[in-house]
Parts: sequence; C-alpha cells; structure tokens
Amino acid sequence: AMVGAPARYLVFFQYFGTRYSGVMETKSDQALVGVQNYLEKAAQNLRPSAPIKFHISSRTDAGVHALANAAHLDIQRAPGKAAFSGKQLVQGLNYHLRPEPIRILSAQRVPSTFHARFCALSRTYIYRLLLGCAHYSQIPVFERDLCWAPAGGPLDIPAMREAAKFLVGTHDFSTFRSLNSETPFQCPVRTLLQLEIQPAPGFLSHHYEHRGLEFWEVKFKSRAFLYRQVRRMVGALVAVGRGKLAPQDIRELLELKDARAFPPHAMAPPSGLFLKAVEY
Repeated sequence: AMVGAPARYLVFFQYFGTRYSGVMETKSDQALVGVQNYLEKAAQNLRPSAPIKFHISSRTDAGVHALANAAHLDIQRAPGKAAFSGKQLVQGLNYHLRPEPIRILSAQRVPSTFHARFCALSRTYIYRLLLGCAHYSQIPVFERDLCWAPAGGPLDIPAMREAAKFLVGTHDFSTFRSLNSETPFQCPVRTLLQLEIQPAPGFLSHHYEHRGLEFWEVKFKSRAFLYRQVRRMVGALVAVGRGKLAPQDIRELLELKDARAFPPHAMAPPSGLFLKAVEY
C-alpha cells in the first residue's frame, strides 16, 4: 500500500521543570533527563510507523518551568490508518505522560512547512519573586522551586522599574547572556518588546496573608531571547532593588557588550522562571 505523507502537528505543553535537566533531549542514562525524552517516549506508545521527534520552540534550562511551551512533530501512521485528530493526540500523549508533571494542552494540524522554533513571533516569560522572607526556610512549602526569595529585606521597586526602561527596545545584549557553544554563531542583538514589574498573587497566598509575604512578577516579551538572558536581567534588576547597583548601571552594563562584565553571582536562579506563552 502507498504510504501517505506524515501529518504535522503543533502542540502546546506545560511542565514543572524542577525534576528535569531542561526541556531538550539528553542521554537517557543521566540522573535527570530532558522533558523531550518523556514526550518522545509517550509518542512512541502511539505506535507510529516511524520514530517521532519533537521540534521544540523554546529551549528552557534545568529547573525552569513552562506554563506553555510549543513543539511540532510529524506522525506517520501505518497504511490505512487515519491521521489522529488533535483531541486524540492530546488524550493519547497525556495518557502515557501520566506519572510526570508534564501535560499536553492542545494539538492542531499544521502545514508541513510550519516550524515551531522558526515560525514563532514572540515568547513571553514571567519571573516570580517572593519578598518578605528573611530566610529560605520561610518560603511556603507550596512555593518552593516556583519562585526566588532574594534575601536582604524589601526591594526598591521604583528603582527597578527605572532600571527596566534601559533594557526595553533593541540592544546588543552581550552582557546579559551566558556563554555557551552557540555564542559565536548567534547575533547578540535582540528587541525586548515588553518588561513589566507587577504585584502578583501567590498560588495559595490568600491562606497565608498574615505572614507579610509579597509576590511580584517580572514579565518579558521578545521574539527570541539569548541563553540565560532573562535570568541575568532579573538578577541585575534585583541588584538594583537591593541598592547594590544604580538604575544607570544597567545602561552601562548594556554599553559594555561583554558577558564577563556582568556582576558575579547576580544571575537569578531557575526556580522563579516560567515560559508563559509562545505566539505564532
């Protein structure tokens, strides 16, 4: 029988990132493996006639979470078997992902020319900060791994907002990226479309209001980000909030265009970072 063309799907999925080495595939003998390993293992259980590869939009790091990441995949089924509907694919993948904190949110057919990484118009991240904890042990157990509670008293939010203005727009963000193997091949110029610092609710915070804890969200939107750019920007903004840097220093750091000029130990941890949305 003739083998038809494979069906291509765009899927949105979310995950609690603490248990994984990041979203990208890793060798399966590591203690922590990538979210992609679990997605592809679940997809193999759908008995495709060729192995299924997830092409992931946004490469999140170890410990980083996603409210909605995206990927495309091609599914070739045995001759005579109809292509899965989006709903069948969601149900089938979620059934096989059951024990993992990974969930498929939606799936839809897309043309064979569609690419989840290169067709994305923008990516939005949020970074969750918890203020009012004098010590790590004061973080509510339900918030552990899901926020950063920087020590050292309250943050000067107006100063942070003033500093944030220097980051918005088109800049060479060399100072605000961590170096990796892709650095030499990647243009450091990015356009930050949005940077907002807003009060936010905790997941169960109305049950422990008396403790004087405050949640804040820093929201970033760009077509694409450099490696660890968001965590470096958050770390620098928090340094401003603590009075260790002046808002003006952010502009100077940008102008230096040098990853090594970034203040040591200022990068925000992965726990507070969430990929919120990928737009097409």
